[in-house]
Amino acid sequence: MTRKRYLTDDGIAFFRSVISDENVIIPDENNADYAKDETEDLFFQPEIVLKPATTDEVSKILAYCNDNKIPVTPRGAGTGLAGGSLAVNGGVSLSLERMNAIINIDESNLQVTVEPGVITEVLQDAVKDKGLFYPPDPSSKGTCFIGGNIANNSGGPKAVKYGVVKDYVLNLEVVLANGDVIWTGANVLKNSTGYNLTQLLVGSEGTLGIVTKAVLRLIPHPAYNLVMLVPFNNMERACEAVSAIFMGGITPSGLEFMERDAIDWAVDYLGDVTIPIEDNIEAHLLIEVDGNDMDVLYKDCEKINSIVEQFGCGEILFADGSDQKDELWKLRRNVAHAVKSRSIYKEEDTVVPRAELPKLIRGVKEIGNKYGFKSVCYGHAGDGNLHINIVKGDLDDETWKNELPKGIKEIFELVVSLKGTISGEHGIGCVQQEYMHIAFSKIQLDLMRNVKKVFDPNGILNPGKIFDRNYTKY
Repeated sequence: MTRKRYLTDDGIAFFRSVISDENVIIPDENNADYAKDETEDLFFQPEIVLKPATTDEVSKILAYCNDNKIPVTPRGAGTGLAGGSLAVNGGVSLSLERMNAIINIDESNLQVTVEPGVITEVLQDAVKDKGLFYPPDPSSKGTCFIGGNIANNSGGPKAVKYGVVKDYVLNLEVVLANGDVIWTGANVLKNSTGYNLTQLLVGSEGTLGIVTKAVLRLIPHPAYNLVMLVPFNNMERACEAVSAIFMGGITPSGLEFMERDAIDWAVDYLGDVTIPIEDNIEAHLLIEVDGNDMDVLYKDCEKINSIVEQFGCGEILFADGSDQKDELWKLRRNVAHAVKSRSIYKEEDTVVPRAELPKLIRGVKEIGNKYGFKSVCYGHAGDGNLHINIVKGDLDDETWKNELPKGIKEIFELVVSLKGTISGEHGIGCVQQEYMHIAFSKIQLDLMRNVKKVFDPNGILNPGKIFDRNYTKY
């Protein structure tokens, strides 16, 4: 079955009249740049790729597509893990890569105004030069775009102390499906004026509008940090230690969980990182504290040390310099790449209240044994966000295709039973739609669909995402 074609000569001519020829791309089978992201092995070729440079160009493109009912899939850097930027119904892939300006850093009000194509780490470095801090810190920060972070309400390791993207978005310039341009709020820290359209757009995965500018909140950059790697001979006990650290009055700036295979595979993948690991170790916690008083941080680490000792930890590695700190974080940030290099895999982005992590990790392993699959788990333990990487390994295609979804369904049912949900930061995109009924009732899903209809009555914005899987893979 082939997908409907939307592209016409008139349409191509119109798009070329709006943006220059070199920014209008008709991809072929040899050009996969806009047909893939970092999600498994999905491949959806758009009919046309458009690369606007201004809000006005985005407005004209959307108005035309809305009038002609052409699907539009917004795309950032293509680092997503749920297929959110893939043109599953063909039509237009709207790449925002040229809209990459840091427009203004307002030091007096601790705010920054940016376009959606700014790379997250570029923004962080720019504000750090002025002593400021933008904390949302996804593992792909060196390549991912701010627009994609907003679309998925991204988090990362710093979320445990500082929160996620939604906590830093003050105001958004958005192009609606019909081409109208609005600002969603105001550049203020408090706002009790009508419905909160800003927060509605954050995490909406490009299904309600296209963000063309964002005003983000900043905070002063902490002066110091300390990092420690804590080994455990039992992964459930490692998870139990997470909640105990917070109960002890400590709020780390990072608290990451890595089971044994995750850290071993990352070490092998990187090749230039050496971490001594004893044979009986099942998991590690990577813990960071930060602040402006080094004496306080040392006391925090001493207290953490006394807490984790109660849960059977091994010898703790204290990073003694910036190089070793960077090496440990490099290890954590490359776990996903290490898993991907080993095997075909599926990554589930579960999140539960952090005290429920021991039950979640135990349940995941039991479900894996039941259905015969291997999982490699790691993630942001401090906020209960566990990434479950299910590796194909030696599983036959039939089991992978037909039995694995049953196991994933049971994992999500377990997560919801623990008062969690099925995605913490990756979004739903096109890979988790079939499980949405586990997390939401029909009433809740209908409310969301009706919100979508108000913003996008013709259904052109990122169709086939979040709700109804109405496309054909080819």
